[in-house]
Amino acid sequence: MEPDTHPSSGPITQFLQDDHRRLENLLNSALASGGRIEQGQYDEFRAGLLRHIGMEEKILLPAAQRANGGTPLSIAATLRLDHGAIAALLMPTPTPELIAVLRSILNKHNKVEEGLDGLYTTCDKLAGAETEDLMAKLLAAPAVTVLPHSDTPPVLGAVRRAVERAGYEHLSDSMRF
Repeated sequence: MEPDTHPSSGPITQFLQDDHRRLENLLNSALASGGRIEQGQYDEFRAGLLRHIGMEEKILLPAAQRANGGTPLSIAATLRLDHGAIAALLMPTPTPELIAVLRSILNKHNKVEEGLDGLYTTCDKLAGAETEDLMAKLLAAPAVTVLPHSDTPPVLGAVRRAVERAGYEHLSDSMRF
C-alpha cells in the first residue's frame, strides 16, 4: 500500500507511517521464498506489529481522547475491533491463507489510520503542545513478548470470532485451519 504522506505531515503521522512501511517490508521478506514462510522474519514482523498496536492502544488513542475533551475519536471503536482481529491472526501458525487475510485487513486498516482525516493526522492536530511528550512515549514503547503460536481449536475459534466481530466475515470464510 502506498503511504498517504503529505508535505505537512506531523511527527506522529510520519513516525507511525514509517513503522507501517517497516512492518510491510518485514512481512514481505517473510514470504520471499515462493510460498514458504521464513519464521524468523515472520516472528520479527509479529513482535513489531504487536508493539505498533500497543503504541496505538495504550498511548495514541488515550491521548487523543484526552485532547478531545474526554470523548473518544469517532474511529476509535473500529480501530480497536481491527486491532483485536489483527492480534488474533498473529496467534496461529502462519499459512499463506492466514497471511492473505491479515494483509487484507491491514491494507484497509492502515488507510483509516493514514488518511487525510485518519487517526495519525487527527492526533498530530490534537496533540499541539503535547506532541513532543507523546512522541517520547511512542519512541519509548517497550518491545512485546510474543507467545508461541497456538493452533488449538479454542484459539482458532477465537481468531475466527475476532475477525468476524471486526466486520470481516467475508475473509473469515477463506481461513483454512
